[in-house]
Amino acid sequence: MRRAVRGVGLLALLLAAWIVFGGWWGRGPLRHDSTFVVPDGAGLTVVAARLEEKGAVVSARAFRLRARLFARGARIKAGEFALPAGASESQILHIISSDDALRRFVTIAEGLPSIMVAEKLAATPALTGAVAAPAEGSVLPETYDYGRDEPRHAVLARMQAAMTRTLAEEWAAREPGLPVKTAQEALILASIVEKETGKPSERAMVAGLYENRLRQGIMLQADPTIIYPITRGKPLGRRIRQSEIAAVNGYNTYAMTGLPQGPITNPGKASIHAVLHPARTDALYMVADGTGGHAFASTLEQHNANVQKWFAIRRARGEL
Repeated sequence: MRRAVRGVGLLALLLAAWIVFGGWWGRGPLRHDSTFVVPDGAGLTVVAARLEEKGAVVSARAFRLRARLFARGARIKAGEFALPAGASESQILHIISSDDALRRFVTIAEGLPSIMVAEKLAATPALTGAVAAPAEGSVLPETYDYGRDEPRHAVLARMQAAMTRTLAEEWAAREPGLPVKTAQEALILASIVEKETGKPSERAMVAGLYENRLRQGIMLQADPTIIYPITRGKPLGRRIRQSEIAAVNGYNTYAMTGLPQGPITNPGKASIHAVLHPARTDALYMVADGTGGHAFASTLEQHNANVQKWFAIRRARGEL
């Protein structure tokens, strides 16, 4: 009886070992040679789920567990990779961690300032040469593919060409009667909208509010325009000082009416579109509402009430 029990235990152990080791090195379920795209910035969890959807692995969860067990420290790389039929999980991870991508990708996030665009390109593998920070607002945030050993300045040129093209298309389709009179002015305002709200549904409303202020000659009073001359768009990492609010320069919209002298970041297509197709609103004021969005008001009295609500939220959070 004990022999039988030991035999069953050994069989179970062998079966478990086969599942773990065989699942990692054994033939995989992919039926045909195929390609697989790893998005820029994707981690193991996202990649495993996509591999399961593609039919390249049986289980995303099992792939993640085995990858952490057998290939701890492997660095997945962005790009498009060739996967052979029947590729094992081990082979797949080796391929997507290698420099053998068919195409590689770099993503410029919406609202990334130009100084950080240059840093992103400098840190992007398989590119060559140096690149300086481009003019602010000249790069269209998007995902771009690039070839191995391609010059960084060539990739940057494509990003800038995409912005030139997109801005021209959006400007040509703009609504009539806007207070922005040139495509460059639209770009500048779009950069403010981009930095003022991270909520896509608010972009048109924020654009409408600022355009109302431009029409009426009211200062825009956009906090990101205070920060830009200090950090060139990088996070400030602290509260704005009163001396910085009062600072007179070409960007601070608390000390001037109208638009700043140039963009304060690289706005995405959605923010450009919002500026050229703003919400129809009489709003002139906005303040955070505690949800990641803003409360809008058309009168100072309404705005002050919204500010008090925001202060109450911050006190409840222990921020004041």
